[in-house]
Amino acid sequence: MTDAGLPHFLIIGAMKAATSTLHAQLAAQPGIFMATPKEPNFFSDDDQWQRGIDWYLGLFASAPAGAIRGEASTHYTKLPDLPLAVSRARQTLIEPRLIYLMRHPIERLISHYSHLWLENGVAEPIEQAIPRRPELVDYGRYAMQLRPWVAAFGKQSILPLFAERLAAHPQEELERAAAFIGLDGPVSWQVDLASRNASGLRLRDAPLRDRILDQPLLAAIRRTLIPQSVRDRIKRRWQMPARPVLSAETRLALARTFDPDLADLGEMLGCRLDCANFVAAVREKPLGWA
Repeated sequence: MTDAGLPHFLIIGAMKAATSTLHAQLAAQPGIFMATPKEPNFFSDDDQWQRGIDWYLGLFASAPAGAIRGEASTHYTKLPDLPLAVSRARQTLIEPRLIYLMRHPIERLISHYSHLWLENGVAEPIEQAIPRRPELVDYGRYAMQLRPWVAAFGKQSILPLFAERLAAHPQEELERAAAFIGLDGPVSWQVDLASRNASGLRLRDAPLRDRILDQPLLAAIRRTLIPQSVRDRIKRRWQMPARPVLSAETRLALARTFDPDLADLGEMLGCRLDCANFVAAVREKPLGWA
């Protein structure tokens, strides 16, 4: 297939690893066009794939001439649950550039659980959810998620980035990402764009509540007659009470689970990685393929 308006690059994950932040920062740069919605999940989700290539191309139809087109879908690295993303992307895209963001896998797991809680996907405490929801661990097995993409497109087509280094050196990492996707010209980190998709700021899903509160008349009454302090107190009923906390025993067990995968990832990147040294190692310097 020829270019035909397809994306030049994909942000393929990982979920809860600053993909929304990078998406927003890239979208703010001249010369880059990011698809809306942020996560079309075209290659991963059967219902989206069945919409057909014309639907997918339509997401990029309004891109300015010469713009570098991209999209971000964390479903592309959700093995074993969504196994077709790589093969579909391989048969559709022409030499795409791929960006994969990672984060300390235990911290990613905690944020993933919070995301599920807010979407009413889990009710039990986090330590009960972990053995019942294997995706909490699987989506943080970064080497496992990367291997099919490396096999299909080669390491030279994939830029590994880390949320911790993006937070510590945002301008430098944005420049690396922009250069990787082929953008000529300067880029600038937009400090006014807050970190996106922060679970602690969201309300738990409640469709009936939203339908009622979004009525224009009720919204006006709420803003006019109900003090902000009262509104904030009511809002807290739908917010996660506090960031979930794991016991020392559970953290140790998770480290034993994640460390073999991190060792494989470190071998791919030419460094030693495990849960204990992860943050320091990924913040210290940009990591590329060995």
